[in-house]
Amino acid sequence: MAEQLSPQDAAKQAAADAAAAMIEDGMVVGLGSGTTLRRFVRSLGVRCQAGLKITGVPTSETTRALAIEVGVPVADLNDVGPLDIVFDGADEIDPQGQMIKGGGGNLLWEKIVATAGRRFVAVIDDSKTKDQLGQFPLPVEVIRFGWHATERLMRDLLIESGYLEPKIAMRGGLDKPFVTDSGHYILDCALGQITHPEALSIALNRIPGVVENGLFIDIARSAIIGEPDGTLKTIDYPGRAAGV
Repeated sequence: MAEQLSPQDAAKQAAADAAAAMIEDGMVVGLGSGTTLRRFVRSLGVRCQAGLKITGVPTSETTRALAIEVGVPVADLNDVGPLDIVFDGADEIDPQGQMIKGGGGNLLWEKIVATAGRRFVAVIDDSKTKDQLGQFPLPVEVIRFGWHATERLMRDLLIESGYLEPKIAMRGGLDKPFVTDSGHYILDCALGQITHPEALSIALNRIPGVVENGLFIDIARSAIIGEPDGTLKTIDYPGRAAGV
């Protein structure tokens, strides 16, 4: 019996299948993380089982395990050159292609892989498109040592930047903090609206203890957007290419 999909899952599946269909023999492909990208990896596995020859570079240990399970060959980023194309999701994406990512806790590896590719394509359902970033809390990956001090500096910066009552929460809670694949914590910043995402990204990354933040600026070249009825929309964004 065919899987009965909710409208949002139908949108995710349509986008995932369209992304998998773009891949050609011989490509080195960045494999993103998240619910839509799991569907993408499974769709890609079907193509690999049918004879497609590619190399996948995962953005998380979870994605690596799934790729191996469904028959997608994987390699470490250190063992390949520039990626031909990177597919990943987004928690939010605005009309300029600026994104918030990291809801799944993989923002550091995702940004490293994203900027190692010649082209980045966001694979999303229509609920992820926003007029302005900020409804989704901004994840900031921080080292565990002295994270309280890092949090205080982050709070000071946010207040100075006009976010008068920033709410910063430890991902997973203080009793059982979420730990990333690199062994770091994530602090989620509820800001409401982000007015100058590029400037905020630069300022956050200057704070000692901050490893990376979830603002992905001038990285997406295009987006494949699934709609609840299973149809698709594709958007191209201005700006530089990711990576080389």
